Amino acid sequence: MSINITSKTDYSFLFNNLGTSKSGSAANLNFLADYASIKNGSYGKLMKAYYNMKSDKGDSSSSEKTANQTNSTSADTTKALAGMQSSTDALKESADALLETGKDSVFEKDALTEDTYKAVSAFVTDYNSVLTASDDINSTAILSRTANMVQATANNENALAKVGITIGEDNSLSIDKDAFLKADIADVKNLFNNHNSYAYRISAQSSMINFAADNEASKANTYDFTGAYSNNYTAGNIFSSFF
Repeated sequence: MSINITSKTDYSFLFNNLGTSKSGSAANLNFLADYASIKNGSYGKLMKAYYNMKSDKGDSSSSEKTANQTNSTSADTTKALAGMQSSTDALKESADALLETGKDSVFEKDALTEDTYKAVSAFVTDYNSVLTASDDINSTAILSRTANMVQATANNENALAKVGITIGEDNSLSIDKDAFLKADIADVKNLFNNHNSYAYRISAQSSMINFAADNEASKANTYDFTGAYSNNYTAGNIFSSFF
């Protein structure tokens, strides 16, 4: 909103309502002081400082700060979601590798081998990476699915311990190579190589977490700091043109 003050060359209209009584003398003096402020330009400077300088500098600075904060938050969110997408992709891949049957299975032989250990160890590493990625996530949808994955692991704590895999206080997994290689291959296959096994459930959970992360990423930056739609959605761009 702009304020326009029409200039007048005749200032006599300012004195039309001045009284002559003693009770009105203080008000008259104040009015004369205001008139003097208008005449010497100090009032105009004050108005300019309040309506223009404050708006131009203060609000601009505030807008820039808000924009920077929004962009920073947006970048952090995008990075966190990308990390979750990448880690869950890796976890699903390592879980599915353990579920392979036939000639491509790491359980093709009748005993646990170095290849079997490497495959399970990769699963453990990728599982822990998902937990680490969740530390930077704010989405309830993603975190609830991650919690379901952690619960699935907790439900198999005893079976995992039998093959040398333990659950830490931070819910991360650790594998003891010697204990693993000495374990019964049937116990390991029950955990990692059967339909509806632990590995199967984790593969499914990682897919669900990844789906939630994809969904959150599709919504990230939908609005910019001005309240308009970003370029994530074509319809949003069209809608923005009406503002």
